Amino acid sequence: MNSKIFKTMVITLVIISIVGIVALILVLNTGGDDKKPTIDEQVENSIDTDEITTDLNDGGFVRIQFKIVTDSKEAKEELEKRSFQLNNIVIKELSKKDQEQFKTGIGNLESTLQTRLNEVMTEGKVTDVYTTQKVLQ
Repeated sequence: MNSKIFKTMVITLVIISIVGIVALILVLNTGGDDKKPTIDEQVENSIDTDEITTDLNDGGFVRIQFKIVTDSKEAKEELEKRSFQLNNIVIKELSKKDQEQFKTGIGNLESTLQTRLNEVMTEGKVTDVYTTQKVLQ
């Protein structure tokens, strides 16, 4: 009787091990959706904004330009159509800042632009915002 129980336990453990290994392989092979796009894909799915000149809260002026990267060609096309909204968001955000905040907070501005643009996008999303030119006067 003991040998029958022992055989049953060994068979059960082998089956559980095989199922666990198969599940682990499936999780590791299908969970890799976080693939970073190549530089060519980023360039293909990005737009360069026009130079935007606006005033700051303390009376200074800034001239700035961005490269905005999207996750797809459709998102890029939508963003090109929404350029007026992009300009509006940039002007509103910059008008809240003074010169010192602008000098130290360019990363915050890029993050804010990304968030605000994603709020209006319907065909994809903005993945990155890069400042390509900035002049503070």
